[in-house]
Amino acid sequence: MTLGADILVQALEREGVEVVFAYPGGASMEMHQALTRSKIRTILPRHEQGEVFAAEGYARASGKAGVCLATSGPGATNLVTGIADAYMDSTPLVCITGQVKTDYIGKMAFQETDVLGLTLPIVKHSYLVMDVNDMARIVKEAFHIATTGRPGPVLIDIPKNIQQARTQPVFPTSVDLPGYRPFHKADPVAIQEVVGLISKSKRPMIYCGGGVISSNASQELLKFAEKTQIPVATTIMGCGGFPENHPLSLKWLGMHGTVYANYAVNEADLLLAIGVRFDDRVTGKVDKFAEHGTIVHIDIDPAEIGKNKPVALPILSDVKYALQKLNEVLASTDTKDHRARFADWHRQVEQWRKKYPLAWKENPRDPEEIQPQAAIRMLYELTKGEAIITTGVGQHQMWAGQFYDFKDPRTFLTSAGLGSMGFGYPAALGAKVACPHREVVDIDGDGSFLMNIQELATAYVEGIAAKAMVLNNRHLGMVVQWEDLMYKGNRAHTFLADPKHPDAEYPDLVQVAKGFRLPARKVSKKSELREAIQEMLDCKTAFVLDVRVPYTEHVLPMIPAGTSYKEIIIDRAPANRPASAPSDEL
Repeated sequence: MTLGADILVQALEREGVEVVFAYPGGASMEMHQALTRSKIRTILPRHEQGEVFAAEGYARASGKAGVCLATSGPGATNLVTGIADAYMDSTPLVCITGQVKTDYIGKMAFQETDVLGLTLPIVKHSYLVMDVNDMARIVKEAFHIATTGRPGPVLIDIPKNIQQARTQPVFPTSVDLPGYRPFHKADPVAIQEVVGLISKSKRPMIYCGGGVISSNASQELLKFAEKTQIPVATTIMGCGGFPENHPLSLKWLGMHGTVYANYAVNEADLLLAIGVRFDDRVTGKVDKFAEHGTIVHIDIDPAEIGKNKPVALPILSDVKYALQKLNEVLASTDTKDHRARFADWHRQVEQWRKKYPLAWKENPRDPEEIQPQAAIRMLYELTKGEAIITTGVGQHQMWAGQFYDFKDPRTFLTSAGLGSMGFGYPAALGAKVACPHREVVDIDGDGSFLMNIQELATAYVEGIAAKAMVLNNRHLGMVVQWEDLMYKGNRAHTFLADPKHPDAEYPDLVQVAKGFRLPARKVSKKSELREAIQEMLDCKTAFVLDVRVPYTEHVLPMIPAGTSYKEIIIDRAPANRPASAPSDEL
């Protein structure tokens, strides 16, 4: 007879789990004891939020389900932000929590929380294990649900007495859940309709997102774009899904996306929306988004089609399957014909690209001042675009998307939907565990980095060489930017240093890192930046690079919330907005 906790671990082993991020407590000790009897690597974070973000980083870098384990009550509630983050960004997670004994449930026992009720809106599915004989089946189902269809988090809540119960386990080899049919195939007629729409189009655009990466369809997308010669703009979740060094790439669109991507998508007469959800940060004023174009929406999740934006041709399908079928139909067509037919459109797009490039301005009064965009671009050059980049949330996140060119999927890991500060460094730990031979760098802001700075201990103890390049402006930079734009620069609790000694070194990130026995360096002069970044990259352990940057810098371009792309801000000076609507240029 086998303990329930051992059945759980054996079931994880059967799912190919190699790493679990786990923080123990009274209601999860049995599972931790079982893990000591397993070959699964258990990584001890220093906070449950750190562990769930690390599991996300692992999942998004590897394409496998990330696994995290916490105790009941506060341990479980500390997972909630990460679970919500995974739900918003369609990240496959299996989150396991200990629970009080079954006869204590509902009685406000010590460290009892109804974690199923708390997480109901932010999980793909959840289980409360009430019978040890269900353990093996539930684990099998949880991984199946988390990783198929539109990926997402699944919660398994296990009371302590179920962990301690014994039975003879039966491990299922397959899963058949009535009503759950996650793999949808595009209708052949719809595929032909798409090809017909392309043949009639003069200004087509591809707008694609994280669904391309989740379905491992990047190569199919590249083949489709090159065959049709249609330009590609991604969402920030889709960065890397199409190589950004490709001539057809317009990088990403939305509030802080490129001007040329926003213009092209909104002025297209045919918009192929692939694996996207028409997020408000992309569409702005939704009724004005892509108002000139026929919209085709391909997505695996029926709930997303028509939810935010009505479309002319909805196609419920796995993205990879749909692109494969489109490529099969297009196989006999000549790429040169598409290039010639869309020549005027390509010229217009190139005009926008040249007129509104991503750029930054140096400080003429201080030639040694480091601009945050320059630091990211230098990191890109020194890593040759080969690193996995994670970020926190804020200005640095947007600059990372703008000035680091991503050519491969699963190399830009950021909290896009929920916008969770503190995501960056734990996610870097998870990504480095998943890809130990890749360089992994967290481009962070001082505000976000401080939120989970305790995970430097995890990096040291576990020997995880994830680097952190902190763009330190001593402020909550994005909030400061909005204060400048909407509140006449009135500062409302956005200064993060010591208000009594505003010029003091506080907090001293170099000393903090050294307290965790990790190397670190501060750099505040442009002439020393390249050497400092190279020192970070050459280090064989985790490393903190504190890059001092001005807090007055804004992320531009910017489409103000709730407006259309025609209101895009190009420069700090209002006079530098586009002189006319882009449609006037066509």
